[in-house]
Amino acid sequence: MTDRTTPLYVVLNRSGDEFGEYHRFLDGHPCRTVYLTTPGGLPALDQDGATEVHVCDSLAHDDLLPLVREIADRHGTPEAVFGQSEYDILTAARLSAALGAPGGYGLDLVERFKDKPAMKSAVGAAGLRVPRFLRLDDAPSAEAVVDALGGLPLVLKPRAEAGSQGVTVVRSAGELRDALGGVDPAAYECEEYVEGDIFHVDGVRRSGRLHFVTASQYVHTCLDYAHGRPLGSVLLDPGPERDELTTFADRCLRALGLRDGAFHLEAIRRPGGELVFLEVGLRPGGAQVPFLHVDLYGIDLFAEAFRAALGLPPLWQPSEPVGPRAGGWLIYPAPRELPGRVVARTSPGSAVPEVYHEELPAIGQIMTGPGSYDEGCGIFRFRGESAAAVRAAVHTAMEVYGLRTEPAEGAEPREGAEPRG
Repeated sequence: MTDRTTPLYVVLNRSGDEFGEYHRFLDGHPCRTVYLTTPGGLPALDQDGATEVHVCDSLAHDDLLPLVREIADRHGTPEAVFGQSEYDILTAARLSAALGAPGGYGLDLVERFKDKPAMKSAVGAAGLRVPRFLRLDDAPSAEAVVDALGGLPLVLKPRAEAGSQGVTVVRSAGELRDALGGVDPAAYECEEYVEGDIFHVDGVRRSGRLHFVTASQYVHTCLDYAHGRPLGSVLLDPGPERDELTTFADRCLRALGLRDGAFHLEAIRRPGGELVFLEVGLRPGGAQVPFLHVDLYGIDLFAEAFRAALGLPPLWQPSEPVGPRAGGWLIYPAPRELPGRVVARTSPGSAVPEVYHEELPAIGQIMTGPGSYDEGCGIFRFRGESAAAVRAAVHTAMEVYGLRTEPAEGAEPREGAEPRG
């Protein structure tokens, strides 16, 4: 007979690496776990220790709801339904609400973090600068959108996607008219284009306070990566700039109502110095962000996100700094022409001593899809004595690293993989 006095957690999983090892995150906490996982996420799971494991072709809400109802009938109402991916956070909250699960993220909170207009409305209402924006539910004309937002250029973006998917910068009313004609207005918003340097702030809030936080400046942008340029970031040194960014992020998170949870927040510093909120995810950052934080700080942001959502105490605790904490990362997208076979590539490691980890595509490897932030055509992590030294190393690596491909006849192109975030 099932022991219904032990907490039951239902976990939606896509991660097949160490960031999907929920049994490790639980750190001996007595509970029952049911995993609903994609095939690719199965290797990371403790199948022997789980109450049930279901390999699912789809983790969509409508596909999972009958299954989680059956699980609740067998084992009792779960304490929480948890999803760590950007694609699963809202589904998990909806399933929790449908089952009456007492724990996990509430649906209202998650919707504020998923819907960009709602997100900016909450942050703007707290007196923080956000881009001017317009919901497109009523399908306004391109001219009306330009008038409402005060001119061009503008950014057209999906209300609920991540990783710059579907984002378009439009510089004329004609471009906007064409772009609007190809999207569902109810699923999109349009906002002011804000010029400036882009930063990301990563961390964990517990009991309404910052438990851990870092701030980094991007090298290129997520939109650049979608268009074929490398993407990276460099951790900021301790000091006034870092403090200003983390304080700004904390105020944004307070406005959104995040008491306990991990976050990945992006902000723009305009040329005059003003900080502008861009967007935020209710989860750790993607690409090499979680790996760099494990390496430099010893904190597993995915473990802390899981425990915060479940109401368990944090594993990571502040300690005295040990060694340099300056670091960064750089990733390369797949070549523009696909499918492509790798015929040559160079390692920047010998020329850039700050590179302490690299992942290079194999000679002969066939690239069939654009890839995600986790499976690019070159992945590098850096460590150095200061942010300036790391930034110089990142730029040197971009000058040194080379990749050459040739058309791979007979291979079928594939759709892009889902990013970790």
